[in-house]
Amino acid sequence: MGGILTALLMVVAPLQPPVPWSTEPVRVPIQRSLEAQRGLPKTSKGPLRAGWARRRLTPSLGHGEDAGTEGRFRALPLAGFGARRGRPATGVRQDLWVKALALQVSEQRVVFIASDLLIVPREVADGVVSNLLAQPGLRRDQIYFTATHTHGSLGGWGEGWVAEQFGGPFVPAVRTWMIAQLTEAAREALESMAPASLGVDAFPAPEGIRNRLVGDSGEVDPEFAYLRVKRQDGQEVLWGSYGAHATVLGSGEMQFHGDYPGVWQESVEAEIRGMALFAAGAVGSHGPRVSRSGWEGAQELGRSLARRVLDRREHCDVQSEVVLGSVAVEVPLPPLRVRLDEHFQLRPWAAARVLPVAETTVLQGVRIGSWIWLSTPCDFSGELALQLKARARDAGLHCGVTSFNGDYVGYVIPTRYQSMDSYESRTMCFYGPTLTDGFMETLGGILELLGPSAERRH
Repeated sequence: MGGILTALLMVVAPLQPPVPWSTEPVRVPIQRSLEAQRGLPKTSKGPLRAGWARRRLTPSLGHGEDAGTEGRFRALPLAGFGARRGRPATGVRQDLWVKALALQVSEQRVVFIASDLLIVPREVADGVVSNLLAQPGLRRDQIYFTATHTHGSLGGWGEGWVAEQFGGPFVPAVRTWMIAQLTEAAREALESMAPASLGVDAFPAPEGIRNRLVGDSGEVDPEFAYLRVKRQDGQEVLWGSYGAHATVLGSGEMQFHGDYPGVWQESVEAEIRGMALFAAGAVGSHGPRVSRSGWEGAQELGRSLARRVLDRREHCDVQSEVVLGSVAVEVPLPPLRVRLDEHFQLRPWAAARVLPVAETTVLQGVRIGSWIWLSTPCDFSGELALQLKARARDAGLHCGVTSFNGDYVGYVIPTRYQSMDSYESRTMCFYGPTLTDGFMETLGGILELLGPSAERRH
């Protein structure tokens, strides 16, 4: 009995109060990084060039051996729900894609890589960044990852207990496949750039979203924002973002699918000459609101949002001269604070053994016209996004916030909810209030770096 007690004391500790962000040691290098970038030109204004491309992510199943370079596998689990317990997918309801949109103004270049995935695993993002650094020479701040957060995409990409709970048993060849497809889509988009015009529009869509953490006592970010890029040959791209979790289909669905974001993309592409991409917005605490469950519910929400965008897009003012720029900040992470209950937590070293996190992550911003898009490595709270959007409005700008930027550090939610006994606030809130305050301060700094003072004309 004494041995068991000793072992428990080694991995479990009394719950410690969160360290205030103002005194957290990792704050110092972040502030230095932000300060070093102040006063440096981060954006350019001038004629726009744009290109886009896609690659299929849908795997081919039932083969005798795994061949990641060709997308062939014996079997693959679906990623998203622990309740599936790593069971293999039974088929394909919808094809899965990676789609890339490249923009350039003068020397400023950015490529958006939007994937029909649960998240963009860090190992996959690192492989793509390495490839795009080698050719065509992009920096990390010029590569904007995002995912639709469908809970019906490829699993098998993660190692370790937590990753395998949500993504199924590790299949190394999956990473090879994902890295290759994301890299190829990005490179083709960059190579296909041609003169283009761009506009951004947004509208409230409260009918499709709810606060799943605290219900009506909390706030909801109802905004659906979309980017319209049109080339002189009549081809166009629509890039949409919305904060409702892609969980209309539940754990009982065992076929690959894109949930309502997949339906949105298919519905838009059926009526335009070009391509549609989707980015999960600030999905933390935000769930979908539908009148029907399952596939019918996904079709209902996806088609409804697509119809609203298609009906508005011709009124979205596009300009051939735009402001473009990008910023990335490497963020050292504070010690893990994984609560077991209201009295105990895992010791940080023990938490690090079961959680797939690194010592640092990246926060990023991209300025497009009067909009700043902020990219986060987590399920970022829609309530926190509302605060960032208000701050951008005070500077005369607009702001969009997306999740899953090539890493995953859990849920980042308002500090007032972090004592709750819930999936988001306990199981998946890896760092507690310290990281919430740190992310908000750093994202605010990125807004300042990309604000009006950053502009220069070419």
